[in-house]
Amino acid sequence: MINITTSDNKGTYKQPNIFGYYGNFGGAYIPEMLHRNVEELRNNYLNMMYDTAFQKEFNDLLRDYVGRPTPLYLAKRLSNLHNTNVYLKREDLNHTGAHKINNTVGQILLAQRLGKKRIIAETGAGQHGVATATVCALKGVECVVYMGEKDIERQAPNVARMKMLGAKIVPATSGSKTLKDATNEAIRAWINDPLDTHYIIGSVVGPHPYPDMVARFQSIISAEARWQLKEKTGSELPTHVVACVGGGSNAAGMFYNYLDELSVELVAVEAAGMGIKSGYSAATTQLGKPGILHGSKSLVMQTADGQVVEPHSISAGLDYPGVGPLHAHLFESGRGKFLSATDDESLRAAFELAKLEGIIPALESAHALAALHQMKFKPSDVVVVCLSGRGDKDLATYMKAMHIEE
Repeated sequence: MINITTSDNKGTYKQPNIFGYYGNFGGAYIPEMLHRNVEELRNNYLNMMYDTAFQKEFNDLLRDYVGRPTPLYLAKRLSNLHNTNVYLKREDLNHTGAHKINNTVGQILLAQRLGKKRIIAETGAGQHGVATATVCALKGVECVVYMGEKDIERQAPNVARMKMLGAKIVPATSGSKTLKDATNEAIRAWINDPLDTHYIIGSVVGPHPYPDMVARFQSIISAEARWQLKEKTGSELPTHVVACVGGGSNAAGMFYNYLDELSVELVAVEAAGMGIKSGYSAATTQLGKPGILHGSKSLVMQTADGQVVEPHSISAGLDYPGVGPLHAHLFESGRGKFLSATDDESLRAAFELAKLEGIIPALESAHALAALHQMKFKPSDVVVVCLSGRGDKDLATYMKAMHIEE
């Protein structure tokens, strides 16, 4: 194992130190066979990302292909419900229906510049898988997506989309057959074919430089929110920013350009599943302790002897036993406020938004909406919620909930 350890070199909330640490969390804990790939990426990603030609192609694709900027929408009836001002950052209106494509567009451009011929990815809810398959089709690159067998069943529409886009779907049949296991399989595949393959990780997890790289690609969310809010309210700064957290890519993007604005409360909402103490939960900051998962040190749900605990969430995208090192640092430092919402609370919040605003959210995003009921607001507050994805993929779950209610 290659272990790049921390040092006295201090990172910031926005950026890790030179070894990839946010405070006590991060780094790169990787097998020897992946060292070349990870080092190649670490040595090149910043120079490539901020190259003028890269930036032009990236921004052109975000505008003309993804459909950015996404609207910042004042949800008036939802605002009335909470007696405050709630704005929704409409990532659900991106091409492919979620924020994930912001990152996959960036990473496919990096992969091309690194001369990679094949892309692999992991996916939970299927949104990252669809976004990866989409950019691979756009660029004519081979695409293999690893997905838990359980998630394949509950996210059938996204599986069909990936196949239609030309991706090969490989089921992960071990463990809980969800996102953790899909990630394990993707890493194994990368070890077996490291030279021509680029692994597009979908969240702010994995070995350095992935957490930083993904956060930078997703930071477009809060960059837009600042100028959009200025247009609407006269100030770039809200009082609260709220986002759901599994691995944490939409939250990283939504928080990024507010991290150093200490007047802005950053609220991360985890999946409590059937209840934090129920044994069926994915609330990592409440249940986890420091450990190594998928190449970095973070908070991990684990037993006393270090075995990873199987997480549970009604939402496939939050069904993960860890959290990105940035979020672990925000939790430990107190910069972020961490709440959680249960399966039932999230379902109620999804139906509430549908009936109040005519917007059907993804189950992941519904966790962020559910947390609004746990918070106290002033009428003058400005609350920005990241609506990370749309609910098409979750219709089977919603239909089941409607049937139960009837």
